[in-house]
Amino acid sequence: MRVYLAGPITGCTYGECTSWRDYFIQVLNEPSIKCYSPMRAKEFLAQKPEIRDHFPEHLFGSERHIMTRDFDDCTKADVIVANLLGAKIVSIGTVMEIAWAFNRRIPLIAVMEPEKNLHDHPMIRQAIGFRVDTIEQAAYCTRSILMP
Repeated sequence: MRVYLAGPITGCTYGECTSWRDYFIQVLNEPSIKCYSPMRAKEFLAQKPEIRDHFPEHLFGSERHIMTRDFDDCTKADVIVANLLGAKIVSIGTVMEIAWAFNRRIPLIAVMEPEKNLHDHPMIRQAIGFRVDTIEQAAYCTRSILMP
């Protein structure tokens, strides 16, 4: 079973991008469920004060690589968790991943504030299968969907 961990990257720090994903995996605590992060093999970003939308000087930071791997990961996932809590700007990449999930009928769990999230839009609301307030709720929801 595969879970893709979507969420804002551009404008964030490496720690902001990786800490919630690591925490989700810890809370999920289910070895049979593999979590895929768009941050894997991108340790070079740890030295950047803020992440841009791409880094053409790195193989895993190029536009083509980002699009190819993220699309592949999303469309092969059994569940997608999109963490939109505290988004500073609208995440275009995450919006695309939400659309891919909707198109492929992949269950999508969105972690969002109850109100005033920048991604709170009619089309996003309709594409979300499950809307929760916390990472812990997202992990519970993921287990409930994937475990018999």
